[in-house]
Amino acid sequence: MKRKALLLGAIASVGFAQAAIAERGSDGNVSIIYWQAPSILNPFLSGGTKDVEASSMIIEPLARYDETGTLTPWLVDEIPTVENGGVSEDLTSITWKITPGITWSDGSPFTSADVKFTAEYCMHPEGGCAQVTKFENVESIEAVDDLTVKVTFSGPTPFPYGPFVGGESPIIQAAQFADCLGAKAPECTEANFNPIGTGPFVVDEFRPNDVITMSANENFRHPDKPAFATVTFKGGGDATAAGRAVMETGEFDYAWNLQLAPDVIAQMEAGGKGVPVAGFGPLLERIMLNHTNPDPALGPDERSVVRPHPFLQDPAVYKAMSLAIDRPLLVEVGYGQAGKVTCNWVPAPEVYSSTTFDCSTQDIEGANKLLDDAGIVDTDGDGIREKDGVPLKLLYQTSTNAVRQDFQALIKQWWSEIGIESELRNVNSSVFFGGDPGSPDTFQKFYADVEMYANTFNGTDPQSYLGNALCDKAPSPASQWQGENISRFCSEEYDALHKELAKTAGTEARAEIAKKLNDIVIEQGGMIPLVHRGRLSAHANTLGGVVLNVWDSELWNVADWYRAEGS
Repeated sequence: MKRKALLLGAIASVGFAQAAIAERGSDGNVSIIYWQAPSILNPFLSGGTKDVEASSMIIEPLARYDETGTLTPWLVDEIPTVENGGVSEDLTSITWKITPGITWSDGSPFTSADVKFTAEYCMHPEGGCAQVTKFENVESIEAVDDLTVKVTFSGPTPFPYGPFVGGESPIIQAAQFADCLGAKAPECTEANFNPIGTGPFVVDEFRPNDVITMSANENFRHPDKPAFATVTFKGGGDATAAGRAVMETGEFDYAWNLQLAPDVIAQMEAGGKGVPVAGFGPLLERIMLNHTNPDPALGPDERSVVRPHPFLQDPAVYKAMSLAIDRPLLVEVGYGQAGKVTCNWVPAPEVYSSTTFDCSTQDIEGANKLLDDAGIVDTDGDGIREKDGVPLKLLYQTSTNAVRQDFQALIKQWWSEIGIESELRNVNSSVFFGGDPGSPDTFQKFYADVEMYANTFNGTDPQSYLGNALCDKAPSPASQWQGENISRFCSEEYDALHKELAKTAGTEARAEIAKKLNDIVIEQGGMIPLVHRGRLSAHANTLGGVVLNVWDSELWNVADWYRAEGS
């Protein structure tokens, strides 16, 4: 089979004509495999994409982004704007009108009280919410009537679409989560594993880090959807096995995030059972630099909390680390045409992508000179430089994945050439991205010096995403280790500039500020960008209705999937 040009595209969808769905549940079972297994079905308690996307089949936002990045009504009649009166003239409030007749899967009405409760749940001062930046600058939430909710901001907010928009900010049922506020949130296992939702499917059984079985929501607002009666959502394994299960053996219908070398994808596609789909959004593979001290000798309330890190905040160190990396080789080895070299935290949309930095050329000699000039040298002849007597030894962790382990091996070698020693560690992806406050191995807890992973954001405006570097968003014991500021980066200049972004109108002006925010984080050592990654998944030839979405959950339109004739 000829290799699909879809690997180059920005958006891909199946080539089948949309079949009319005769009735709900008429197409039997659909099987989905995420090799990073979901560990919870509450995205407010996990920043892991696997958890956000699995839960998106069950719980939904008021609005989300379609495959073109366009904001689309979901549980509401229309997107509020100044023109239609939904956003106030002074830009300090937004009012959402819920579509009449929507019910939860248990048959109870979906109302503004649930929307208001969701905000209170995430914004609770004693809790830890993984999506709290969506509610930045929210002053109050008012349930005006059963179908009207008003969000008031602390000042003019030209982009008011943070709360309740996209797969990362869905609505949870007030009745189910009423006793789960604040510090109690992680303790509500039944609610977190079996949320009542408005989506096309309901949970029958959830085995964390293993399998989710679901069935069609009998109370779903579209009477003829979903076409599938049941879902088998398998988690675990690895990307290779997931890709083969769809494209070679036909055991599964959809495989997510095939983080594999391009020649491997091509070999799988030759199996003839399925096709890859790909597109570029803002997904970035990066190395996060810990701004706190992860020393195991520190107590549980100090480790990865106490500042500063012994040497990673020295510009000579983190700039040399970046200079030593051969990004074009990483792209070639790991992603081929599904990857691009980038020097930015926000690589897309293009209007928000900074042109300040050029990191496309490896410079080992320049990296060594940078460290020499800073007086960070090897004083005892063991090949490892020291700063103020502390050897530049790093614990470098990531999730278990063939491409990431290849990256680790290459980067370890390059860093050794500039006198930095790395101990490599990889953690099962279900655990690493799981968000369990009791686990020492989550990416939020960051018990390492540097860690590598990819992250993205919903929609095309990066305001909430850039809020991830605000000082008060750092995970800590007080927040049950939830929070989006994984590196614990903190800059008063950055925080002030982000406030400016929140009240600035116009794409051009917003883009100028967003680029400055991007540059501050890179210039001040919040992270080292590596690869602008395309989203690459695969679906069976017999699965119709798939429309890859790089701006929201990949499973955003699962209600429209159906069984089709293969080609």
